[in-house]
Amino acid sequence: MINVLLVEDDIDLATTIVDYLEIESIECDHASNGVMGLNLIERNQYQMIILDVNMPKMDGLTMCKSLREQGIDIPVLMLTARDSLDNKLEGFAAGSDDYLVKPFAMKELVARVQVLAKRKSGEVKRLTFANLTLNLTAHTATVAAHSLKLSPITFKLLEVLVREQQKPVTRQVIMQAIWGDDQPDSNSLKVHIHHLRKQLEQAHCQAVLETIPSVGFALKLKNGTQA
Repeated sequence: MINVLLVEDDIDLATTIVDYLEIESIECDHASNGVMGLNLIERNQYQMIILDVNMPKMDGLTMCKSLREQGIDIPVLMLTARDSLDNKLEGFAAGSDDYLVKPFAMKELVARVQVLAKRKSGEVKRLTFANLTLNLTAHTATVAAHSLKLSPITFKLLEVLVREQQKPVTRQVIMQAIWGDDQPDSNSLKVHIHHLRKQLEQAHCQAVLETIPSVGFALKLKNGTQA
C-alpha cells in the first residue's frame, strides 16, 4: 500500500484528499504546516509528499528546500492556486518533482501520486552526515573545508553509505549499487573500502566506516559526535 504525507492548511481540502486517497487504498497522514510536516517525516517513512505552497509557520517552498538540503529524496508534489510559469519554476527550484494547480480533479491527483510514489526524487543535490558533505551534482565530498580525493566508484560507495547513515549495508547491496550486474571480484570492493576509510581518517571526519561482521559496512558517528 502507498503511504503518503499531505501537508495542507486548508482543513476541508485536506479532509477531502485524505478520504479520497483512502478509497484508492492510499494511506495518508496529514500535517497543517511545514513544521508539523518535518516532524512527521522524522518519525515516519513516506513514499511521496503532497505539499501546499502557502501555509503558516513554514510554507511549502521552505519545507521542500529543507528536505533537499538534508538529502531527503522523497518525491514532492506541490499544490498551489498560483499557475504562472514563474510560480512553477520557483517550485521546481525549491526541489519539487511535480506541480498541480488548484482546483484539480481528484483522479488526476491520484494518478500523480501513484507515479511519484514509485521513484525517488532526482532533486536532491546534497547529502550531509556529521561534518561530511556530498555534492551530488559536482560529485565531490568534503569534510569541513577539506576535499576528499575519491574516484567515481569510491564516491558512489560513500553515497550509498551516507544515504543509509548508521544502518548496515550488505556487500551485495553495495556492489549492485556501484557496478550493477557487471560486478568485479570482491577484492575490488575491499580496495575501495580501504581507500575511503583512509580518506575519512586523514580528514578527521566525525563519521567512521565500520565493518559489520557477516553483514557488510556502515557509516557511524564517532563517540561523542552528534549528526
